[in-house]
Amino acid sequence: MRVRRVVCPGSFDPVTNGHLDIIRRAAKLHDEVIVVTADLANVSVGTFRGLLVEYCRDRGVSAIVKGLRAVSDFEYEMEMAQMNYRLAEIETLFMTANPLYSFLRSSLVREIAAYGGNVSSLVPSQVEARLRAKLGELGRG
Repeated sequence: MRVRRVVCPGSFDPVTNGHLDIIRRAAKLHDEVIVVTADLANVSVGTFRGLLVEYCRDRGVSAIVKGLRAVSDFEYEMEMAQMNYRLAEIETLFMTANPLYSFLRSSLVREIAAYGGNVSSLVPSQVEARLRAKLGELGRG
């Protein structure tokens, strides 16, 4: 039996509840999901350098899962999906963002936290603590 293995790439800087929502939903649909961070049994941790399609090919990954917040995301992601298919015949699966997280971007979370804003409803508690620690170190440096 072939294992249905997908990868969820991203900078995840920081990981948001929107990222985790896409990862959890992908985990329901596939046997294994490879991402940068997760707490699900069928989700593993992976990092790579170079082309994502080479990483996928080396690990028997058949598809890339990407979350789309808005039509503006689709244009860029469609180009990437077509290039990934051309390079290695790796499919890209698009999942629309949960409406609760459609506004959420890592850069926005970082900016809010940098100005002392409350991000507790936007990221997991462990991520919030690390983000606060990192910002505190930057302020002292």
